[in-house]
Amino acid sequence: MPLRSWKHLLNIGFISTRLKGTDGVSLETEKWAEVLERVGHKCFYFAGECDRAPEISHVVPEAFFHYPENDYINRIVFSRSIRPPDITHLVHEHKNHLKNELYQFISKFDIQLLIAENVLAIPIHLPLGMALTELIAETELPVIGHHHDMFWERKRFLSNCVWDILNACFPPHMPSIRHVVINSSASNQLALRTGISSTLIPNVMDFDNPPPPPDEYSNQVRADLGLASGEHLILQPTRIVQRKGIEHAIELVSRLNMNARLVISHASGDEGYEYEQFIREFAERMNVPALFIADIIKEKRGKTDDGRNVYTLEDVYPQAELVTYPSDFEGFGNAFLEAIYFGKPIMVNNYSIYNFDIRPKGFKVIEFDGYVTQDTVAMARSVLQTPSLAAEMAAHNYELARNHFSYTMLERRLHTIISEIFGE
Repeated sequence: MPLRSWKHLLNIGFISTRLKGTDGVSLETEKWAEVLERVGHKCFYFAGECDRAPEISHVVPEAFFHYPENDYINRIVFSRSIRPPDITHLVHEHKNHLKNELYQFISKFDIQLLIAENVLAIPIHLPLGMALTELIAETELPVIGHHHDMFWERKRFLSNCVWDILNACFPPHMPSIRHVVINSSASNQLALRTGISSTLIPNVMDFDNPPPPPDEYSNQVRADLGLASGEHLILQPTRIVQRKGIEHAIELVSRLNMNARLVISHASGDEGYEYEQFIREFAERMNVPALFIADIIKEKRGKTDDGRNVYTLEDVYPQAELVTYPSDFEGFGNAFLEAIYFGKPIMVNNYSIYNFDIRPKGFKVIEFDGYVTQDTVAMARSVLQTPSLAAEMAAHNYELARNHFSYTMLERRLHTIISEIFGE
């Protein structure tokens, strides 16, 4: 049931380079759509890769950030200070094509409100950001810019030959756009750098509806992973990228001196494989049994080609006894909320957004600040050895998260923004 009366029920179009899989943007888009649809809005999707139903999707391969021409553009523009004229021509050629596709999407589904999922914030697809900016200028269509990562937060974007495009489109300062950020640092920096005001909407989980208990299928996880009776399953539920700080999780498991296995759920993905190789070698040097299970973790259950069970991350969480989240930097912290949602104790590095936006709420976690201390190890050992302590922490954290990071909060803030645009 909706929490408040919505005067305007809209056809809403989500735009992203990819709406598929378990990356943070795709997951949060799904949550926003769920909240909007349960109050009566209709949601449609424009993306380069998309796993939503075909009848509500407009898939344009050139909009995917790893489309070959876009990869070529990025290699050039983020590696030099002078832009070759042929790159300018190529960028505009793709921008014009994508703008035409955006117009078709809006017309096909009679879109009344666009929600731009990170495409006006992080410049992994310059032509798409430019196309959407031009379309907004030409139509004044109402837009919510949902900004997960700002370009100035990523070192690889700061050396470039496209400052004119970044300053104009990432994000654009236009009267028909309402800007939403996921942490207070982004809100402060956006205002300081551009003069743009924003609304803070953190990542959320459906804390009003706890997860169902494990079923017979998910109870096979431990056996399929080869864990012995009494062996502790410690879960690192992230991609293997450098800012995730997975070496800290390996160090923790090594120093526990307990019968424990570190399970790493996802692959390295879009940021190269050097760090994954380092993590594999580091685990071996530290004599830490680590399982890399990305090949059997998917969005849906099933079977691999060789007949093994495929699980979702939701199947694995209930089997974990401790979740490690030692990231050096996060836009917010989806895995933090997921661990709390599934009632698991969590070890957290005191990264900046956690320190400012999450920690002050009063969560009970195993915390360290840049390096794993003996106190960190002792606390983790106590949690693993004392189920009642883990349960107490989980119950406390769940209630806090329900108050601050729930679908209820998300619906209230979206209602406010959409009412500002279309009237009460």
